[in-house]
Amino acid sequence: MALGAIGDGRLLLLLVGLLSASGPSPTLAIHVYTPREVYGTVGSHVTLSCSFWSSEWISEDISITWHFQAEGSRDSISIFHYAKGQPYIDDVGSFKERMEWVGNPRRKDGSIVIHNLDYTDNGTFTCDVKNPPDIVGKSSQVTLYVLEKVPTRYGVVLGSIIGGVLLLVALLVAVVYLLRFCWLRRQAVLQRRLSAMEKGKLQRSAKDASKRSRQPPVLYAMLDHSRSAKAAAEKKSKGAPGEARKDKK
Repeated sequence: MALGAIGDGRLLLLLVGLLSASGPSPTLAIHVYTPREVYGTVGSHVTLSCSFWSSEWISEDISITWHFQAEGSRDSISIFHYAKGQPYIDDVGSFKERMEWVGNPRRKDGSIVIHNLDYTDNGTFTCDVKNPPDIVGKSSQVTLYVLEKVPTRYGVVLGSIIGGVLLLVALLVAVVYLLRFCWLRRQAVLQRRLSAMEKGKLQRSAKDASKRSRQPPVLYAMLDHSRSAKAAAEKKSKGAPGEARKDKK
């Protein structure tokens, strides 16, 4: 009985192992990325970029599919399919002669190019990637706008405004520095002129002082001469009556 129980246990373990081996393998999520919107002009070409991330090695069974839903339409049609290493452009729609495959699954790139754009190309393009066993994931969408002229992006406008403001500020700073330099230079010139004038005044005052220092001896000499002449005249006037009396005698 013990041997039978052991045999039954081994049989049960074998059945569990077979069931787990034959059961479905777990799947991982694959992530697909596209730009939100793309702009193009009539007659030009545009690249619809599609990249993906997968935790598995790129297998031979990888598939990439593009769908297109025209603007204002509810129906979506398949326009491109990549499988078994070969790209296939669907005959449905107007992209058959205008589509080009530029992707490389080994580089995780599933991009396509649409040539000779027309207004009818306005709509939403969907990129879907499967890399077995990594097949669970969400597709990504990009909206194409075909216009006569590509509108200027807000970033470009904002960048232009910021650049203009910075340029204006730089010009104002340069003008302020130039004015300050001119003012300082003028002040230096005026200072030099004032210094020269003060130096000239000092020289003239020194000359005048030297002249004044030389004048007093001359004046004193003149005063002494006038005093001596006056004294001589007084003596002469005193001596004149005596001489007159002598003459009378």
